[in-house]
Amino acid sequence: MSHLKYWVWLSTRKGLAGVTMQRVLDHFGGPERVYYAHAKDVDELTGLSGLARASLKDKSMGEVERILDRCDQLGIRVMTRQDAVYPQRLENIPQPPLVLYAKGRPISLDDQVAIAMVGTRSCTPYGERVAGKLAMELTHGGALVVSGMAQGIDAASIRGALMAGGTVVSVLAGGLDVIYPRYHRFLYEDVAASGLLLSEYPPGTEHKGSHFPVRNRIISGLALGVVVVESPRRGGALITASHALDQNRDVYAVPGAIDAPASEGTNRLIQEGAAKLVTCGEDILCEWRDRFPEKLGVQPPLNPQVVEQRLQQLEQAQSAPVSPKTAPAAEKEVDNPESMEYIDWKECRKNLTDDEQVVLLALQEGAKGVDGLVEHTQRSARQVLAALTMLQLQGFVIQGKDKRFRAAVKLKME
Repeated sequence: MSHLKYWVWLSTRKGLAGVTMQRVLDHFGGPERVYYAHAKDVDELTGLSGLARASLKDKSMGEVERILDRCDQLGIRVMTRQDAVYPQRLENIPQPPLVLYAKGRPISLDDQVAIAMVGTRSCTPYGERVAGKLAMELTHGGALVVSGMAQGIDAASIRGALMAGGTVVSVLAGGLDVIYPRYHRFLYEDVAASGLLLSEYPPGTEHKGSHFPVRNRIISGLALGVVVVESPRRGGALITASHALDQNRDVYAVPGAIDAPASEGTNRLIQEGAAKLVTCGEDILCEWRDRFPEKLGVQPPLNPQVVEQRLQQLEQAQSAPVSPKTAPAAEKEVDNPESMEYIDWKECRKNLTDDEQVVLLALQEGAKGVDGLVEHTQRSARQVLAALTMLQLQGFVIQGKDKRFRAAVKLKME
């Protein structure tokens, strides 16, 4: 247990994420060695921001002790990258989380036919129905549904899987003791009771807008494949699909009407050959049955009347009235950007791809949305979205409540 505190300490350092975090680990050889590194050794490591250096030199363990005490109180388990229970699928993705907080049933995720289901929060009744039906069919066939817990496609997927009597894994963008949105309390409790809640953020962490695209790499990383049910031309679901492609995962998409804005992203994935068109759970299960015959033995089809009854229940649950105290409008997406600091561009750019450099330079001129960045940089939307995700992981970019992206650092060009 003694090693655990060093992993948690390192995971809470400010200004470190993604490639930078991995460089620090590789340089020192492990979290404990990072903790005991002298200040001069930290200063010798190039490419770190002032915030990161100060954070690495801060050896106080008060926050770590509070986190671990809170985990004990709430029954939250803590997994680190060196633990046997840490999912190997995550260990093999770019920039795996140092620490995972878990609540619910222990699940050997590497042994599961895990299929991630994602889509827009502003989904249509068609999207909700298809997501619920797909989740039921996948669960009935022996697969494990992985999703977030946002309203819309996430919630419909989780409810569909639970209605089929299955286990669900939900990955959150904040602490496991912070329910977001608040009106999903009962859904949260259902998942914790019959499945597993995961997060890389310690208890007490609020769900920030910038956390969601970072969280999405875990959703896709845990899965063998990702199915996008509904997505407009831009959105978090397409970021998850992009992560999946980068992680060598299969991508599936549900087609929609050619003039439906909510299906523009999914239709484009299919059109560009980035995703396989799927209309039912079997379209996905058949691709994995030979590899997982014991998990995915051919099951008798679900009774159509039972399916219809469950879908009606799902529609009622999705459209249930929400009290004013817990209404979505009452949810605050708090932005707490770090103070702007100067970093050496010459050193910083060594850790960035060409796309990431161009996007970060563009944001030095002011906040921009994805469309604005595409026009300014002359990069494709996919390149821009991928670059933004990586820049957020490294703490260089934040997303505001207006959905526009802003630089979190100032570049010292000399």
